[in-house]
Amino acid sequence: MPSLPKTLRHLFVAASLPALVGATYAADAPRANPLLVESTLPLHYPRFDQIRDADFAPAFAHAMAEHRKEIAAIASNRAKPTFDNTIVAMERAGRTLGRVRDIFDNLASANTDPVLDEVQRTMAPRLAAHDDAVLLDPKLFARVEALYARRDALGLDPESARLLWRYRQDFVRAGTRLPEASKARLRALNAELASLQIAFEQNTLKERGASAVVFDTRAELAGLPDADIQAAADAAAKAGKPGRFVIDLVNTTTQPVLVLLTSHESRMKVMAASLARGSRGGPFDNRAVVASLARKRAERAALLGYPDHASFQLAEQTIGSEATMNKLLADLATPAVINAHKEAAQLQAAIDAEHGGFQLQAADWDFYAEKLRKSRYAFDESQLKPYYELDHVLMDGVFYAANRLYGLTFKERHDLPVYQSDVRVFDVFDQDGTPLAIFIGDYYARGNKKGGAWMNEYVEQDGLTGDKPVIANHLNIPKPPAGEPTLLTQDEVTTAFHEFGHALHGMLSRTKYPRFSSPGVPRDFVEYPSQFNEMWATHPEVLKHFARHWKTGKTIPQALVDKVQAADRFNQGYLMTAYLSATLLDQAWHQMPAAKVPAAADVVSFEAEALHRAGLDFAPVPPRYRSTYFSHAFAGDYSAGYYSYIWSEVLAADSSDWVLAHGGLTREVGDRIRATLLSRGGSADALSLFHDLTGGAPDVGPLLKKRGLAASE
Repeated sequence: MPSLPKTLRHLFVAASLPALVGATYAADAPRANPLLVESTLPLHYPRFDQIRDADFAPAFAHAMAEHRKEIAAIASNRAKPTFDNTIVAMERAGRTLGRVRDIFDNLASANTDPVLDEVQRTMAPRLAAHDDAVLLDPKLFARVEALYARRDALGLDPESARLLWRYRQDFVRAGTRLPEASKARLRALNAELASLQIAFEQNTLKERGASAVVFDTRAELAGLPDADIQAAADAAAKAGKPGRFVIDLVNTTTQPVLVLLTSHESRMKVMAASLARGSRGGPFDNRAVVASLARKRAERAALLGYPDHASFQLAEQTIGSEATMNKLLADLATPAVINAHKEAAQLQAAIDAEHGGFQLQAADWDFYAEKLRKSRYAFDESQLKPYYELDHVLMDGVFYAANRLYGLTFKERHDLPVYQSDVRVFDVFDQDGTPLAIFIGDYYARGNKKGGAWMNEYVEQDGLTGDKPVIANHLNIPKPPAGEPTLLTQDEVTTAFHEFGHALHGMLSRTKYPRFSSPGVPRDFVEYPSQFNEMWATHPEVLKHFARHWKTGKTIPQALVDKVQAADRFNQGYLMTAYLSATLLDQAWHQMPAAKVPAAADVVSFEAEALHRAGLDFAPVPPRYRSTYFSHAFAGDYSAGYYSYIWSEVLAADSSDWVLAHGGLTREVGDRIRATLLSRGGSADALSLFHDLTGGAPDVGPLLKKRGLAASE
């Protein structure tokens, strides 16, 4: 669906719910539904202790009906359209439905089960249909259009004027000016696309579990720590395979165990299972889903007047056009691939020096790259991890940097309910000691939790109501055996800072309208504050503050810090090529008309051809995601938008240079970041916010230098 206002994206058609869900609730009918009343806990924190799966279906039915009445009242209002009775009224509408939807979406991602899966499948097409019912309503659009026509005479402040413009854009991009026949086809496409995206997401999660790799002997896992081998044995026993060993897969192509497994054959087995996900037949095969999504998205774009889905998506982004985006990828691809080939030659030399007797494969890259890093910089991941204990990273790193920059303080509390026992809750206080937000940390991987890492809001900042945010970060860190510390990799440390950058964007939002509260910005700007916040993960002052040995409490030695920073640009050819390959696939699927989308049987060959045309078909460096498990592109809001990470990194690298040139980790710098960027949300043009902070236009140079890919290097 086109990007909708936060108050409109939670709409559903009030239709009968599946018998399964309805019957589940009927047995408990006398009980009050906690989703239908605003929580009385601090900041309207959700009543996880009272919410049951069976509450969602009836809550959706009630909240949908309530919201439809609110929208109908706005559309049929006989009074002359005003900003307050039309635009602000839409901003205020749907609070109950928004609450139900936010809690449901978050639990369905972080702690799902078969009942929630069924609700999700049922509701997806109804959500799309009701979005259409609002945005294709001619009476509602007539009111918005009437206001827009006399916008200069309304005397609106800049944020209000932008809100009016934003609503009109939403209606126009949704197809409200199309003829009725085209609207009918658009409605059908939107419902079909919503169902397909949910199917892709659920298939991907289930396939990840079904693809867990089984080993028969302990010897095959040589190189893994004893605790990891024991965890694999426990997983096998739980799966009904006693005496064997099960390695679960994460959502990316490369897998964490590949850096440690000493057996080439074991590594190949893991990589083969990873690459095959979603494309080997069976109930979770996503090839047909991918082809259908690409075809229907292209058809919808054509209905709306765009040559392809990517053009439709990029028209709303800060990068502006396919041509600009393609040039960015081309500028980055050449140095990335050149460096990846150089790195591959070095790794092959290491294999040959050991008389390995095989050519470098994708499965081998992480193992030999880690060996090379160890020999070149005299350290490896195992030396770092004892200094990266989760509590220290969080309290003395992530929170410490936020305190030094923005004056925020954090206090863990244990009196609020959680949906899973590992989840943690913190009060967040502003620089003057007043409550600012509640932060939820959900850090461990689970079988019913989607892969990757993300931020979400349970309550968003709302200048109309005075609501303050309740925000969560989710990671997928493997949980250690009982009694063992949670020790992070360098990548997991960076991810913790990254996701907290998203959280800060939401916590520090100070917009008048909820539509613009952070992160209510274009998709390719959302990642900018989070990429920006990553800089503190390796900043000397922050690093030495949190990197303390979990057992001795000793601070990380300066010699090891120097090695970490010296190695910061190591292996960047590989990392950039893997990322750009996935980005290229996202664009290849979405930069073509419907008639050219390949059939399901040709999905794999289409991938190969697209990578070959772009010069990115280097077998030892597969895409970070293949199409059939590429959730960013096919299950969420990042379709034709995976480039956002690198574009945001361009902005972040440029901004990091500005920060370091103006004092670094100081309140003066933090106050400027807060005032010019984080507090503004989507209330102004996104690139103007970047300019307000840095004083200039984006420059790719700092990123190439940071990655060690600049021509001079």
